[in-house]
Amino acid sequence: MIEARRLHILRAVADHRTVTAAAAALYLTPSAVSQQLTALEQETGHRLVERGTKGVRLTPAGEILLTHTNLVLAQLERAEAELAAYGSGAAGQVDLASFATGIGLVVAPALSRLGRTAPGIRVRVKDTEGDASLPMVLDRETDVAVAVEYRGAPGEDDPRLTRVPLYAEPFDAVLPEGHRLAGADRVPLAELAKDTWIGPFPGNPCHDVVVLACEHAGFAPRMQHFSDDFRAVVALASAGAGVALVPRSALLGTDAGQAGGVAVHPVEDIAPTRRVFAAVRRGAEEHPLISPVLAALTEAARRPTETAA
Repeated sequence: MIEARRLHILRAVADHRTVTAAAAALYLTPSAVSQQLTALEQETGHRLVERGTKGVRLTPAGEILLTHTNLVLAQLERAEAELAAYGSGAAGQVDLASFATGIGLVVAPALSRLGRTAPGIRVRVKDTEGDASLPMVLDRETDVAVAVEYRGAPGEDDPRLTRVPLYAEPFDAVLPEGHRLAGADRVPLAELAKDTWIGPFPGNPCHDVVVLACEHAGFAPRMQHFSDDFRAVVALASAGAGVALVPRSALLGTDAGQAGGVAVHPVEDIAPTRRVFAAVRRGAEEHPLISPVLAALTEAARRPTETAA
């Protein structure tokens, strides 16, 4: 008989690629993870992992078991959801991870709505970069992620997660007030090929969006200044340090477009876009505590805002 907790360990090893990283995510020691993997191999009668200098990879038998693991763990999430519903599930805590702009745009309004419609649900929010929250859901460090689409993100067909689309928003060009294109109605990205750029650090999903947009326009941006805080990005642009692309909702928390020393314009042709979604472990979307949170996030994202203009 295969123990479900060992399946959790197998998936963590597959996700993190090393025993040490999987152990840290599961709050276990590396030796405990290795022992559980050995026990799982004894239970199945197959070698499931291969260890090498670059980490751990699953054997073909391990890949087969991982496919079933995703289905089994999703079904266990559904079982927990039904049992919670049977026990009413009217009160409890939900942990939610979201990036800062998402907190302001959809999470805070969703919490306000839940306070009226489901006062027994307490949501604990963690400010987390858009690419970090999905691993936290998979590692059971949080229940719900408000995340950003990025290169390498688990896809909509990933068997481990259920995704709920929330909103998409364009990036606008932010230029120093004296920039040659400051008076344009729309900014052709190709015209910024020789400019100095300001942007998020590599690894931030917005960095990927900016770089890919520039690549589609035929150039690689000359990134000179880096900050994951868009207020800092706008401040640097206002000082004449360079140009930037900033998500429209992030501009609401800055002086951009006011007397901030910058000009903000839409991008010509197809604007780079940030796509935001909520994600939970597959099967958990039916949990009586999590389902109202997802509904509240979806409702908050439907509201017309200045960012949707």
